[in-house]
Amino acid sequence: MIDSIYELLKQIGFTHPLHPAITHLPMGLVMGAFFFGIGSLKYEELAKTAHHCIVLALIFVLPTMFFGITDWQHFFQGEWSALIITKFTLSGFLVALLTVAAAHGARKETNRRVLVAVYVLCLFNVIGLGFTGGEIQYG
Repeated sequence: MIDSIYELLKQIGFTHPLHPAITHLPMGLVMGAFFFGIGSLKYEELAKTAHHCIVLALIFVLPTMFFGITDWQHFFQGEWSALIITKFTLSGFLVALLTVAAAHGARKETNRRVLVAVYVLCLFNVIGLGFTGGEIQYG
């Protein structure tokens, strides 16, 4: 099934992996949440924007992971390596962190410093995911 999608895309001239096209959404949203979260320590109204970034990142991380798996299956024949295991582990950890951040940020009374600490963990996580993806793709 997955190969048929790639074959269809190939027929219309699109031969690139799908994962890189969408991966910038959750990564950019996590970075945005981090910066808005830092800003919210001084300007409380920015906390809502940071929360919205986290919720959108959580939404878009799922299709990003799906396309990562399909690209891995199609372009790398599903070959396991330490880097792929690292990507899977970091991806699962990111979903957990985003879920915690989204739930914590949705509460009326929340400690913004703790929330920013979770945003920092999310940021380091996506940096690690990006680095690992670069190592997989470019060695």
